[in-house]
Amino acid sequence: MAQFVLAGKANCPYFAKAEFLADLLQRSLPKFNIHKICMHPNEWQQWLETTCKEHGWQHENSPMIWRELIHRGGKGMLLGGFNDFLEHVQAYYSISSDMTSELMMKIAAENLKTREICMEEEVYNQSLVKPKHIWISSALNPTCYSLIPQLFAPGVFQDTPTISLHLLDVGAVEEELQGIRMETQDLALPQLHEDGEAGEDEGENKVRKVSERYRQFGRLIEERAHKDVMVVVAGNSLVNLKCSLLLENTSSVSSGRFVAMATQLEYEARAHISQKLFVKTADVTDVIVWGNISGSYHIDLQRAKVFHYNGAIWGWSDFSQPVLEMIYDRKWLECDFMSLVSTHRHTVASKSQRATAISATNGIIAVLKAWNNNSSAEQVLSLGILSTGQYNLPAGVVFSMPVTFQHGRWSELSDVIIGDELRAKLQIAVDELREVSVGTTPQVQKSHNVL
Repeated sequence: MAQFVLAGKANCPYFAKAEFLADLLQRSLPKFNIHKICMHPNEWQQWLETTCKEHGWQHENSPMIWRELIHRGGKGMLLGGFNDFLEHVQAYYSISSDMTSELMMKIAAENLKTREICMEEEVYNQSLVKPKHIWISSALNPTCYSLIPQLFAPGVFQDTPTISLHLLDVGAVEEELQGIRMETQDLALPQLHEDGEAGEDEGENKVRKVSERYRQFGRLIEERAHKDVMVVVAGNSLVNLKCSLLLENTSSVSSGRFVAMATQLEYEARAHISQKLFVKTADVTDVIVWGNISGSYHIDLQRAKVFHYNGAIWGWSDFSQPVLEMIYDRKWLECDFMSLVSTHRHTVASKSQRATAISATNGIIAVLKAWNNNSSAEQVLSLGILSTGQYNLPAGVVFSMPVTFQHGRWSELSDVIIGDELRAKLQIAVDELREVSVGTTPQVQKSHNVL
């Protein structure tokens, strides 16, 4: 079968003549097949340059015709313009065209009008779609690869909305972002409205560079985002600071729409407790992470519970016991436990030779599910939120603390005891966050505490 592609400007008379000839061939020859690409004059030049670059061709005018050779393992053979196509058809099929110039001009005008109507319809149809826009920075991080499919899973967003996905990365190579975009398209997700990528200038992971970048992100959110935007900041460095910088530059968006994710750290602590008690990670709940998520944090077990623990006391499936009463090894709790948690990601990365993307994804999805759906009032998550004086913490600091979600809003946990020992540990985190916020990297060693 002869497979040809005819591409050209809608208002080009020679495209009209080639189209007329191709239609004649297709009607006369059962094994002749033609695919037409009719472009608006404003779209043509960029499309032509891109297509020629991809195929290694040189062609300057409309139309452009080539023969597909995919079934033979080839990428296509360029024939050229109208005259080249006409010579090929005359030589192989002994068919020619006697279309007059007047008819060529008339069909070209009709083609242009039809193309403009189609473009107007496309714009109108696009306006009917109200997608949920999701922006992911550091899109080349391994977490993004496991996060993207999960964003489209049932239960993350109510009513499984149409999603417009935007990918950004600092210092990204365009081909790499194109790669993840193509992989996203390969998922064939019905909710995916569109996806795009945008690289940024290369920057170093320093407080000053982070400050500049996230202030700019904040200004973009202020200018362009819906006021009900949900912003989740995750990562391994300066998480609280990044969230704080976004808040400083988005005065018209409620501070309740911004959270810094401590959920991954919380899950890592639950994993080590579960191993100690010989239960599943899901059987350990209500672990609280206070403070600077990627710096001086404090793991609080005052509310932590364990289910299905094989101890002296048993109950129904919903029966739980306090973790602090089930762990008798105080030395492990005060020393080994924190060492295990603080080195957990490095340990996993060294064994798997890649970042802890799955657990980071799980933490983000857990936050989105709780935020977008009516989660249980008893489900406690640790998140960095803007302090307004809760627990006698200084106002204006993004600080990790326990929250619950109801009806799309979070609220801090009320029944938490802040004793003198816990207060002193929280103050260490406050001092560190204040030092970072003025643009200097803390010189003190990271402090990780457990109660």
